[in-house]
Amino acid sequence: MSIKLSDTVLNTLSHQISVPSYNRADLTAGLVHIGVGNFHRAHQAMYLHQLFEQGLAHDWAICGAGIKSFDDVMRNKLAKQNWLSTVVELEEGNIVAHVCGSMIDFVDVDAAKIIQTMTQDNIKIVSLTITEGGYFIDPDNGEFDAEHPEIQADIQAPEAPVTVFGIMIEALKIRRENGSRAFTIMSCDNIPHNGDVTKKAILGLAELIEPGLARWISENVSFPNSMVDCIAPMVSAESIERIEHLFGVTDNAPVLCESFRQWVLEDNFVNGRPALEKVGVQFVEDVAPYELMKLRVLNGGHAALAYPAGLMGIELVHDAMANQTITAYLEKLMTDEVIPSLPEVQGIDVHDYLAIIKQRFSNPEIKDTIQRLYQDGQNRLPKFILPTICDNLDNARSVNGLSLVIALWCKVCMLAHFNMSGIVLFGDDNQAIIDAALKASDTPEAFIGMSQVFGALSQSPELLSRFSFWLAMIHRDGVEPTLQHYINQ
Repeated sequence: MSIKLSDTVLNTLSHQISVPSYNRADLTAGLVHIGVGNFHRAHQAMYLHQLFEQGLAHDWAICGAGIKSFDDVMRNKLAKQNWLSTVVELEEGNIVAHVCGSMIDFVDVDAAKIIQTMTQDNIKIVSLTITEGGYFIDPDNGEFDAEHPEIQADIQAPEAPVTVFGIMIEALKIRRENGSRAFTIMSCDNIPHNGDVTKKAILGLAELIEPGLARWISENVSFPNSMVDCIAPMVSAESIERIEHLFGVTDNAPVLCESFRQWVLEDNFVNGRPALEKVGVQFVEDVAPYELMKLRVLNGGHAALAYPAGLMGIELVHDAMANQTITAYLEKLMTDEVIPSLPEVQGIDVHDYLAIIKQRFSNPEIKDTIQRLYQDGQNRLPKFILPTICDNLDNARSVNGLSLVIALWCKVCMLAHFNMSGIVLFGDDNQAIIDAALKASDTPEAFIGMSQVFGALSQSPELLSRFSFWLAMIHRDGVEPTLQHYINQ
């Protein structure tokens, strides 16, 4: 019979589950985290849990927060189990469960109460996982979107904010008035230069509310950039049943994730920080090389394997990695064209990193879908593939395999028009891209020439030439023979 998770049952749970060895009653909050989702609990919360297990930093526990309806749902679930989470690490032949106890409270989903919590002197860091879309950045120009209705509402009534940025600004205003030190604002979202993006949103809004406050924030608040990584797939009803069966525990909101975690963080904190380096967090002066490595190897690798796998009818990432042709193509692409584009990454051998990425992609327990990876190409490729092409062209390096990735994406877009192989795409520019893909068989420049996707690369003769070669071969010979031709070059 399964046991409902709570503080009172920790000593009665199966020996297969590790439970906190520290006394949670001794913990005090030092950090407010906005956006308590699966990734946060698999990543940041587990790092702090591991630190507490060493008997350290017990004044750095997490107080959860959020302003969306789904935050209220999560709060209600976690409240029933004393803010505990069962974190299940999924590896083939080795599924391990931990009860994570680093969260000790979750503020009511109410702006005034969140502000009140953030003004307490013991709160020294406010961290975020609010997804890329939560930063009010205009996608067309990368600037702060001051015209967004929610931002306008905060400008008109800053004492009653509706955004997380308005909430933090109001809390900082009160701390300034009270003579208290500011807190560090630390984004843990999986976006490039996440600290800089957060700073742009905070200062952009503060400037429109009170320029003097914006200057004070600029001088007193830090926004460290970080690179975060841990795959945490969605939790299904079947997953919950499996956890109950394997470990005998009923959790209202369990977390599934891989055992791999990475956190590279700029050491820029205005009001202290926990000693996270003791549990594997890497503190650096500049996170940019680590971000670039992840974007081009992990995210770029996902994109590169998704298109041939989708065209070959493969549904899951680990099944794609079991295909020797796909893995050989991925290895050659990364070794010949992606890794040479990267700067030196201190403390990391990029070839070893690639080996770890391939191992992670091959994990059958994660069950990541190919469709998730290929269906948003118009947003993914400009971030993960096209910058590498630009770098290689600028430095007289090959773009042969990267051009093949573009040709495979074009083929996916063609088949989406005919609803073949179950391929379904989504995105604002979807139809225009599909229309261009349909013309590409006869007129390759119709696809490469889309400046809204390819930017300056739309005028690249070399990209057009290699793309045309690969697209013709895919049409003539099929996907797998084309990959074999590339591998054997």
